[in-house]
Parts: sequence; C-alpha cells; structure tokens
Amino acid sequence: MSSVAIAPPRPLVLGDLIAASRGRAAHAVRDVLLVVGAAGFVGALAQISIHLSFTPVPITGQTLGVLLAGTALGWRRAAAAMALYAVAGVAGVPWFAGQTSGYASASFGYIVGFFFAAAACGYLAEQGADRSVLKSVPAMIVGEVVIYAFGLTWLALDLHLGAAATLTAGFTPFVAGDAIKAAIAAGLLPVAWRMVGPRRQNEAGLIRSSSSDLAASPDSAAMPPES
Repeated sequence: MSSVAIAPPRPLVLGDLIAASRGRAAHAVRDVLLVVGAAGFVGALAQISIHLSFTPVPITGQTLGVLLAGTALGWRRAAAAMALYAVAGVAGVPWFAGQTSGYASASFGYIVGFFFAAAACGYLAEQGADRSVLKSVPAMIVGEVVIYAFGLTWLALDLHLGAAATLTAGFTPFVAGDAIKAAIAAGLLPVAWRMVGPRRQNEAGLIRSSSSDLAASPDSAAMPPES
C-alpha cells in the first residue's frame, strides 16, 4: 500500500475568486480577461502623467496599477499582464504615459521593472501577504524597490549618468508619490478581502482544494468504474 503526500493548495488571491465554481474553460477565459484588463488598467493610469523638464521620466499613476495588479492577480497572471503592456506598447498601442507608444529608451527600465515587480507582489500575495495592511506594506515596498532597481539602472546606462544625477532624474522627484501609491495599494487589498467576506473565500478555497486532491490522486485516472 502506498501513500501520496499532497501539498496544501496555496492561498487564494482576489483574482481566483472570479468564476471560482466554474470549469477549466471558464477559468481560462477569466485569466485572459484579467491579464488584458490589468494591462489596460496600468495603461489608463499611465495617462495621469506630469512631465518634468529635467528628466525623461514622467510622474504617472502606473505604479499603483502595477502593485494592485500584482497582488490581486497572482504572479503568473500579473507577469503576463505586464509583459502584454510592455510588448503591446512597443508595438504601437498608445497606452504609455501621455498616450505614447514605442520604445522610450531612457525610461523603459521602469516598464521592464513593472514585469518583475508585479511578479514579486503576486508571489507574495500567494503567500497571504495581501490579507492585512501589516503584511501588504512590505509586499508593496518590495514591488517599489524592484521597479526602481531596474528603472534607475537602465536610466543611468542609457544616459551615462553618475549616481547622484541618476537619483536626481529617476528617484528623488518620484519617491514621495510612490510611497503614497504603495500605501493606497496596501490599504485597498485588505479592504477588498473584507468586502468579499469569509464565506466566499471558504467556498473558493474548498473548490480549489477539491480540484487539487483529484489531480494529485494516483487512483483518480486508473480506477475502473463501479458496476
């Protein structure tokens, strides 16, 4: 007699609650819509933009969208959404800041950072980091740090800037606003979970747990039908 250890399913993210009781086809449609919707959401927030005379990097609302998309969708869907946002924007969809498109060389590192930041926030959300403000704040800080790591490095290399000039052009004008956006995102996620309510969370969790058990069972595919 053999036994199979079944790992417990990961905690749900908000996106998992949509059409949770439906089948795989509905889940696939849901995931596509969430990816496209999240990319469009970030593109919409990019139109809230202020261009500064001393830097090619505009002040936008994109960061808020990236943080929310990451934590609400989970890392796979969030990464796909940010990849779609970047690729479609370069290909010509005018949803970068100021209804622009194409490759914006100096500031493109921030868009690359969106991909990794959304994935990081999504991964942390899948560990339960979106359920309380106390856990959400560190997750948002991680996302912000990742965005700046890519954005500042890209900016410095593209414009051949030193450390001080890079911080002046790519960090100092934005950090206060990004802190506010991170605080908003960290507050919205726990509120959303409270609005959903424990009953729906439990129902979706039971559905996922049941599906995981069936998929992991060694006898589920080999057992003959009862007569």
